[in-house]
Amino acid sequence: MRKDGGPAAAGVRDTAGAPGTEAAHEASPTPGTWALLVLCAAHFMDAVDLSDVGVALPAIQRDLGMTSGSLQWVVSAYALGYGGFLLLGGRVADLFGRRRVFLTAVAVFGAVSVLGALAPTGGLLIAARLAKGVAAGFLAPAALSLITTGWPEGPRRGRALGWYATAGACGFVGGLVLGGVLTELSWRLVFALPVPLAVGALLAGRRLLPADPRGGARDKIDVPGALTATAGLVLLVYALAQAPSHGWLSGRTLVLFAAAVGLLVLFLRVESRARRPLVPLSFLTRRATAGTNLTIFAMWGAYTSFAFLATLHLQNVLGWTPLQTAGAFVPLGLANGALAPFAGRLAARFGVPRTIAAGMLLLALSYALFFRIGPDSSFLTVVLPVMVVNGIGTAATFPALNMSAVSGVPDRDQGLAGALLNTFMQIGGAVVLALVTAVVEAGQRADPADPLAGYGAGTAVIVATVLAGLGATLLVRPGPDRRDP
Repeated sequence: MRKDGGPAAAGVRDTAGAPGTEAAHEASPTPGTWALLVLCAAHFMDAVDLSDVGVALPAIQRDLGMTSGSLQWVVSAYALGYGGFLLLGGRVADLFGRRRVFLTAVAVFGAVSVLGALAPTGGLLIAARLAKGVAAGFLAPAALSLITTGWPEGPRRGRALGWYATAGACGFVGGLVLGGVLTELSWRLVFALPVPLAVGALLAGRRLLPADPRGGARDKIDVPGALTATAGLVLLVYALAQAPSHGWLSGRTLVLFAAAVGLLVLFLRVESRARRPLVPLSFLTRRATAGTNLTIFAMWGAYTSFAFLATLHLQNVLGWTPLQTAGAFVPLGLANGALAPFAGRLAARFGVPRTIAAGMLLLALSYALFFRIGPDSSFLTVVLPVMVVNGIGTAATFPALNMSAVSGVPDRDQGLAGALLNTFMQIGGAVVLALVTAVVEAGQRADPADPLAGYGAGTAVIVATVLAGLGATLLVRPGPDRRDP
C-alpha cells in the first residue's frame, strides 16, 4: 500500500451507475503523489495565466496599438470562455472520461498559449484568450473531479485538496511576479509561460493519471440544457464585462441582462423536463450545495475586487512599480501556501462548516484592515498585515469549500459539483468587481481632487460581501444531504 494510498470508497473507476460500481470502487487504489502533482501543476498553470496578464497590458497596448476598450477584452475574453463553459465542461468530464477531458483541455490550453504569444494583432490575441478560457472551463472541473473521485472523503481528500489549493495560490502570486519580470523583456513571454507547464502536465498525465473506465452504460449529454446553460452564462459574463464601459442602465446592457436571464430561466425549464438533465434541479436546491456556492461567490468576488483596489492604490497613490506591487502580494501567497496543506486536518478536527466560517471571518478582518491604508502607508505596518491575514483566511476557506462542494455527491456527478463551484466563483468575481468598480468610480467623480476618493466605499462593499458570504455558511451544515441528485 502506498503511503498516501489505500482503498478508495470514492474511487476513480465509476461507471455512471452500472452494476458492480461499488465493488469496483473498493478495488480501485488511491492515485499516488505523482498523479496529484500533475493535477496541481495544471491548476498552477491556470492560476499563473489568470494573474500574469494584468501587468503586461500597457506593453500589449503599445505594441499592438489597441484602444482601452479593446484592451479590456484581453482579460474579459478569458473570463467569458471560462465562466460560460464550466457547466458543460464538468458534465462532459463526468460522461466521457475525466482523464480524457483533462488531457485534451491541457493540450488545447498549451496550443492556444503559443498562438497568443505569436499573435500579430489584438483581435487574434483576444481570440486566443477566448479559446484558452474555454479550455480552462473544461480543465478545471475535470481536474477537481479527478481528485474528489480518486481520494476518499475525509482527511486524505482534504490533504489532496489542500495541496491543490496551494498550487493555485502559488500560481496566482507567482504569475504576478513572473508577469512583472517577463514583461520587462517582452510581453509575449508572459503568454508563452504556460506552454512548458502544459507540455509537462500532458506528458506526465498520460503516464500517471488513472485510466477512464471502459464500457458500461454512458448517458447522452443533455444538448438543449447544454446550449441554454452555456449561452446564458456566456451572455451574463459578457453583459457584466461590458456594462462599465456602456453604462449599467444603457439599453444595450439591459437587453443583454434580460436575454441572459431569459436563457437561464429557459435552462431551468428544460432541465425540469429532461430525462437526463445536464444539472438536476434537486442538485441546485440541495442545502449544502447552495450554501457552498453562495459562499465561494462572495469569497472570490471579494478577493478579486480587493486585488483590483489594492493594485490601483499601490501604483496610483503610493507610486509603486508593477513589480513592487506584485511583490506586495507574495506574503499572501506564502501564508496561503504554508497553511493550505493542513486544511484537511483542520476540517476533520473542527468540521468543514466551522473551518469555512473561521476563514471567512479572517478574510473580513483582512479587508477591514485595508481601511487603514493611506497616501503615506508603509508596507510593514499596513500592507503586510492585510496580506498575511488574507492568506491565512484563504488557506482555511478555499480547500474547505472544495470539500463541502463534493461531500456526499455521487461519483457520477463529481465533475458537475466542481463545475458549479467554479461557475459561482467566476460569476462572483465578475459581479462583485463590477459593483466595486462602479462604487469607486462614483466616489472619484464626486471628489476628483482626493486621490483616495472611492477607495473607502469600495472597501466597505468588499467587507459587506464577505459578511454576506459568512451568512451563507449557515447552509453548509454538518452531515450534508446525501440523497443522489
